[in-house]
Amino acid sequence: MSSGTEAVNLALFGVAGLLVTWAAEHQSVLGAARRMQSRGRDILIAPVDRMARADPDAIRPGVALVSIGLANNEVGTVQPVAQIIERAHDVGALVHVDACAGARWISIPPGADLVSLSGHKLGAGRGGLLFVRDGVRLDPLLYGGPQEYGRRAGHEDVPAAVAMAVAISVASAQRDARANNAKRQAAMLRATLLELGGELTGDENRLPNFATCAFRGRRGEDMLLALDLAGVAASSGSACASGSLDPSHVLLAMGLDLERALGSLRLSTGYATADDEVARAIDALRAALARTPTHA
Repeated sequence: MSSGTEAVNLALFGVAGLLVTWAAEHQSVLGAARRMQSRGRDILIAPVDRMARADPDAIRPGVALVSIGLANNEVGTVQPVAQIIERAHDVGALVHVDACAGARWISIPPGADLVSLSGHKLGAGRGGLLFVRDGVRLDPLLYGGPQEYGRRAGHEDVPAAVAMAVAISVASAQRDARANNAKRQAAMLRATLLELGGELTGDENRLPNFATCAFRGRRGEDMLLALDLAGVAASSGSACASGSLDPSHVLLAMGLDLERALGSLRLSTGYATADDEVARAIDALRAALARTPTHA
């Protein structure tokens, strides 16, 4: 597949009936849901709590498909996926798990009917993957030849598929060691953000490499510009929307006011992040906050 977004869209458009998802999901999920809603499909976008956690009780009888992220892509909150799978199956619904943001760092609970993955987030190249449980029928997005058992017409990108398979294998083998190191490094970043007056966002049960916060009286774009000049990559919301100055839909869904949502900062460590890079980022954070203006 071309991307994780395509994998998500095939999962959602491919199953007919009432779809339930949550307001802090990735835009590929929400965008697809709203498009289907405009075409007359029944959609329920349920609220989340102040930690961006989804509530399994939003799933009710009559639901056909439930879509939940393994972890929130902006604040890192790990979702109660096992409980959501159990609840959905109890009412006869299929479950799609959007694992693009978290599969490199945490395991995916068993039992999902559909799972989407993104190649570049696993260490492969660009591309996406959709796992489909045996017996689950999908209406395709692309029509033409019979490739992929009729699910996606067009010639398969074999090198990308091989790269994805290798990346999944490596990520699985190295997950615990890499996650422990990332957790240690991200804890240093979070401590610095707190020291500088930030309010941490997301749940304590978060992806191990995430350090996210919101500042009152500051603008995310001011902080991003100062950090960029120092060679530190950061965002003020989703990494997929790093050029946008609009407030994060995730933070607004969590109940943050506009001032704090506009003052958000998202940092994360990677598989190859070294301790000296974290130390330089901490120095850059302190310098950036000292230079950027505050807003009443």
